[in-house]
Amino acid sequence: MIFNWAAFTAAEPELARTVEDRFGQFTHHVLATLRKDGAPRTTGIEVRFLNGELWLGMMPNSLKALDLRRDPRFALQANPGVGTEMAGGDVRIAGRAVEVRDPETIALYVDEVEPPDPSAFHLFRVELTEVVRTYIEDEKYLAVQLWKPRQPLKKTRRA
Repeated sequence: MIFNWAAFTAAEPELARTVEDRFGQFTHHVLATLRKDGAPRTTGIEVRFLNGELWLGMMPNSLKALDLRRDPRFALQANPGVGTEMAGGDVRIAGRAVEVRDPETIALYVDEVEPPDPSAFHLFRVELTEVVRTYIEDEKYLAVQLWKPRQPLKKTRRA
């Protein structure tokens, strides 16, 4: 079974809400892809949670899009924001990015998002392999929530 955003939301609704809220605090986030030689590449990206999917839209032939076409593995980190507060914690998502070429799906995305050039962009939907939230709990513990498909949510705390 492929775990898209809807499947994750059904499995862990509270964590999904927290993750969406965290990503919603800022427009730009950080995407890590793999270059042709296997080295990591980080770039800025905007993400969208729409219709049960997590979407990544990219300019035509951007390096990150070409990376994902070659190797779909990625990591995505929510913008930490200003200062050291990180309200809502540090949130990261990892998975595989699957390019969407279906004209009907692309048209629905374009109607909702209104990209700068609706006729020229790459659209990827996300298949999740993990979601991680790290935050301060009770003002003294570093708490980590880790979700992986077909596994219960795991939470650890360190003083």
